[in-house]
This record gives sequence, C-alpha cells and structure tokens, in this order.
Amino acid sequence: MEITRIVKESFTVIGREGSTQDGEGFIQRLWKDANEHFSEIADLVKKDERGVPVGFWGAMTDFSRSFKPWDDFCRGLYLAGAECSGGIEAPEGWTKWIVPGFEYLRVQCDGGDTFARMMWYLDENGIALAGAVHDFTCPETGRNYMFFPVRKL
Repeated sequence: MEITRIVKESFTVIGREGSTQDGEGFIQRLWKDANEHFSEIADLVKKDERGVPVGFWGAMTDFSRSFKPWDDFCRGLYLAGAECSGGIEAPEGWTKWIVPGFEYLRVQCDGGDTFARMMWYLDENGIALAGAVHDFTCPETGRNYMFFPVRKL
C-alpha cells in the first residue's frame, strides 16, 4: 500500500447528494444518476490544460455538513460529482459543496479493505483523522484513490 502525502486547498464539487439513510446501494445509485446526467454540468467541470477533467469525487461529510468523518464511519452524507471551478452555482437538481483545504494521505484503492487497512495504519502511527475521507477517481488513469485528511489547512 503506497501512501502519498498531498496538500489540497479548498475545492468545489458539484454532484448528486445522498445519505446513508437512503439505504443499501445509495452510493452506486448516486453515481449512476450523476453519470447519466453529466452533460448538465460538463461545462462547469474544472479541466487541465489538455481539457481533461481534473477529478471525480465521492466527497463525504457528517450530517452537520462540517466535513467531519461519518458517525461511527457508517452514517453520513455523500456527494458523487466532479471538481468544478469555484464561484459558480449548481444547476437545478445538483448540489454544490465547498470542501475545506486539508493535508491528506492518499492511497490507491487496491481492494475492498483499503479503508480498514488505512485506519489501522493511522492508528498504529498515532495519526488522527482531521475530517471525512473522500473517494477520488483520476479521469486520466481511471485509478481510484481514498483521501484521508490528517490536517486542516
């Protein structure tokens, strides 16, 4: 498991919002809906110099919307979306979150136990989470990562 330390300033994600209260499989349903209607936000998505989106986020927060970890790591809110330029409004039916800046430990997802292994790593190394963990997909490579916030900027 390769861990990379990343500093990321505050960023905006526009996507489809849901909660663990929506039942089993709600995250997959959110991504399906977001992907089927992506054209509605395509012009708002932040892109690199080659025109490639900079990232797709499964952003998470507790129910207070303060970007703390999910309650007991099993109850909270999820936003399936794309990183967008700041200062824009979400179109109707979409939700905009402004994720605070954090220093993260980024790890590539290489199995269903990535979260558990990272939580063990954090515990063993005396590192506390400073916020909610986020999922990230790199559009260029298709690789999936988890971002574990360890220090709020």
